[in-house]
Amino acid sequence: MRGILIEKTGGPEVLQYKKDLPVPEPKEGEILVKNDYIGINYIDTYFRTGLYPSPKPEILGREAEGSIVSLGPGSHPPDLQTGDRVVWMGLASYAEYSAVPSAKAIKIPPSIAPSHAAAAVLQGLTALTLTEETYHVEKGDWVLVHAAAGGVGLWLCQILRAKGAKTIATASTDEKRALAKQNGADVVIGYDDEEVKKTVKEHTPNGEGVRAVFDGVGKSTFNLSLDVLARKGTLASFGNASGAVEPFAIARLSAKNNKLARPTLGQYIVTRDEAEHYVNELFAMMSSKDQKFDLRIHEIYPLEDVARAHRDLEGRKTTGKLLLKT
Repeated sequence: MRGILIEKTGGPEVLQYKKDLPVPEPKEGEILVKNDYIGINYIDTYFRTGLYPSPKPEILGREAEGSIVSLGPGSHPPDLQTGDRVVWMGLASYAEYSAVPSAKAIKIPPSIAPSHAAAAVLQGLTALTLTEETYHVEKGDWVLVHAAAGGVGLWLCQILRAKGAKTIATASTDEKRALAKQNGADVVIGYDDEEVKKTVKEHTPNGEGVRAVFDGVGKSTFNLSLDVLARKGTLASFGNASGAVEPFAIARLSAKNNKLARPTLGQYIVTRDEAEHYVNELFAMMSSKDQKFDLRIHEIYPLEDVARAHRDLEGRKTTGKLLLKT
């Protein structure tokens, strides 16, 4: 089969396009899926560079949509059958075929267009669980979203708007700030520390700060994010786009009784019940006639162009979701 293999860590040049990889055999509790569209996520670059250690050689990728080719041995959710169109989350999606746990494969309803499930599931679920579990957003809350024109950022802006929250959004260019505004942000600004602090003070009640910061940038914004939190506010640090956050004194949180969380989506959807709950909630949002969600796909790249896709993603040349097509 065709797929993308990496044998060592490094830049996009270590992504090898292969045509002779073996088709995986589904094991106990797994299904074999023929992938049609594959999601690219910033976390893929962490495993490619070695920021997150993982065994090599490795096929990257953590989500895709496609059709079930076969069911492996053992029991499977009763609604899954050969030929069903599914979206799944797991490992080794940068390939024509993947063997994935059937517990993490969710049937795609007819209302969801081709490519849209792969474009939505990981980033959309990340945003949804951040706003429901990491910090349960309430109507009227003022929150700050960094990298608001990125994949998760645009989902956050739209979900926060649907929840009735007020969003201050950071983005690096005028074009990206306009996109964040279009997708639900109330106030858009750049990354200058003093500008962010001033804007938060001007817009939050009594200048108290934001109830939550959703920070996927990491090292370069971490201290700023702590500074602009309100008393009892929550910092959800969920990404490392600028590098890993450096160690800090936990006593800093006591100044305003702040909470710091470092969530990952996978720990919110460990069970099939949890995965089905959030995926179906996301699909319902996407299909709603009352609240239109703009599913922005930056580009669909041929599988063999994966290195270009990684360069675009890391070069901040993208807005929205990047997909691979097999």
